[in-house]
Amino acid sequence: MQRITSATSADLFDIAATRRIEQAASAALPAHTLMQRAGLAVARLAMAIAPHARTIWVACGPGNNGGDGFEAAAQLRHRGFFPAVTFLGDEGRLPPDAKASLQRARDAGVTFATTPPSAFELAIDALLGIGSARPPDGTMADWLEQMHASGQPVLCVDVPSGLNADTGTLPRGASHARAAARSCITFLTLKPGLFTAQGRDAAGTVWFDDLGCGAFRDRPVARIAGAPDAQLREHASHKGSYGDVAVIGGASGMAGAALLAGSAALHGGAGRVFVGLLDPSAAPVDTAQPELMLRDARTLDLSNMTAVCGCGGAEAVRELLPRVLSTAAALVLDADALNAIATDKTLQAQLASRRKIGSPTVITPHPLEAARLLGRSVGEVQGDRMAAARELAARFGVVAVLKGSGTVIAGQTTPVINLTGNARLATAGTGDVLAGMIGAALAAGRPAFEAARESVWQHGHIADTWPADAAPLTAGALARRASD
Repeated sequence: MQRITSATSADLFDIAATRRIEQAASAALPAHTLMQRAGLAVARLAMAIAPHARTIWVACGPGNNGGDGFEAAAQLRHRGFFPAVTFLGDEGRLPPDAKASLQRARDAGVTFATTPPSAFELAIDALLGIGSARPPDGTMADWLEQMHASGQPVLCVDVPSGLNADTGTLPRGASHARAAARSCITFLTLKPGLFTAQGRDAAGTVWFDDLGCGAFRDRPVARIAGAPDAQLREHASHKGSYGDVAVIGGASGMAGAALLAGSAALHGGAGRVFVGLLDPSAAPVDTAQPELMLRDARTLDLSNMTAVCGCGGAEAVRELLPRVLSTAAALVLDADALNAIATDKTLQAQLASRRKIGSPTVITPHPLEAARLLGRSVGEVQGDRMAAARELAARFGVVAVLKGSGTVIAGQTTPVINLTGNARLATAGTGDVLAGMIGAALAAGRPAFEAARESVWQHGHIADTWPADAAPLTAGALARRASD
């Protein structure tokens, strides 16, 4: 059994691939083996989570997920615990393995009830697995509400009930975020929906057990980003070794966004950072960071620079976009640059043409900006974040960084989902900082996909390691930690 952390690097498989792996493993093993292994894994994790529990509520559904719950209950009873099982389903319609585990639970002396126990120290959600397309309703929805509102730990079997294992979406109105502690043990494969959209809140701490079936493989749909390798600098290097970044943005009243991106690029290791402000009345120097070289954006020669364009650009950035798109050696597009491109077919064609001439480009939309670029609603983007990121990458020939819980990075290779980051990043300017960090990595010569992956991981890692007793994490403080 493996705990999945932000440093984990692992393949992710969709429901279809998981089913193929399950079928291959079942055909090669004696009947009921997988369910017995799964139930034992659930029981072991339950004992670790609540070693002194007097009552463990096991809510079982009508399919094999419920069978895993029956098996876990049997294993817990054999070890001196007192599981109380509630079952929603028709015993006569249970799959064969689930029916066998139901009998094993009865033989072990497990208590069965029609209603949940009035008090329990741990709830096990074995109601719906990856195969159910219907949202929980009626009694099942009531049970989920009760377990998550109880204040007691909740352990989900394979996936939280109702969560789409491919997309990470929950049915409208559903919430799994109120449990005192949330854990999920998932089997055979890691599923992408556990790590993006609403999946991270619903699943909590994710544990993985391949049930001894690691030899059965399939094609992954994505990977967990994993911690980047350290990028060591040679002693015999100079500022030219790490490239020039030109930040273009900062329209009237919005200079802070461009300066934040510039600060992040500076602290992220760029050799030189120019900040081309779009506000003609801006001060000629940033006295707090004199290393940033402030310029009129219109005077910058981008042919040998990595441009970071759009941070605080407002409508003023639109005028410069044709030149930025046609001349920047490498490019990060954020915020208002993306909004301008979303409404201009000519700019979209220019963006797509950069791939043909080998000019690396990274775009960093949040869900609303992605929706504008794709001509869709935010709900549609969030409904399948990985598909949206892949479409952005394919349509515009870029590396697309779809920000949010479980940021998705997509390009011309297998997408990755990033597991670092938390709600400390939900403050103004943190997106500008990310754009600057990616710009610094591109300027230093990192390939576009790796520059995005590594910067997104580091950006979130700073938030994850921010001291709990420290002042709130601001974008300025985040930028100054860009090289940590």
